[in-house]
Amino acid sequence: MKVLVTRPAAQAQPLSDALRAQGFDVVEQPLIEIEPLSDEPIDVDGYDWVVVTSPNGARELARRAMSRPARVAAIGPGTADTLAAAGWDPGLVASVHTQEGLVEAFAGRHGLVLFVGAEGARDHLADELDAHFVAAYRTVEQPVEQLAEADVVLLASPSAARAYGRAGGSGPAISIGPQTTGAARSAGVEVVAEAESHDLRGLVDSAAAWRASSPS
Repeated sequence: MKVLVTRPAAQAQPLSDALRAQGFDVVEQPLIEIEPLSDEPIDVDGYDWVVVTSPNGARELARRAMSRPARVAAIGPGTADTLAAAGWDPGLVASVHTQEGLVEAFAGRHGLVLFVGAEGARDHLADELDAHFVAAYRTVEQPVEQLAEADVVLLASPSAARAYGRAGGSGPAISIGPQTTGAARSAGVEVVAEAESHDLRGLVDSAAAWRASSPS
């Protein structure tokens, strides 16, 4: 089965390697790229928690933080792994890998929170935690003359879903989570499965399950 991976070129390999290990034929066609918004230091002093909701946010925090935050919270294992690779141990990892899940994980915890995320990020987490927000990076769609042929496309972010739809893609697609599913369907994309765990491992597992259930 041929799978289309739409992640940024510099971030596609881990997903592609995991898919190939499961016997998929992988086609990489980046539909988005990630651009840092600044090289200016991020001041984390005085915050009880710094929150990141994506590996991109974790990388920018680790790159630009003026000092080691008191405590860091991550939206899920992929983001936590990125922090760990930078030598940072997240003090809180949400068991449900959404902004709502991370807010729930904060129940009973108090203090001043800084949210480091993408330009245009959802404001649910910032509102619920009364957090300060720093936009650290943006997602930029890549021009596509023609989408590569594949049996299924994997969509790892709402931005990728919107880019895929604008490039003329209609699916079938497997989504990494509810926000991506919503963005894909709004763009006219048929979502046939959503990852149970909202990370790359979940995408691979969902693709394998969909393959097993599909007519040969």
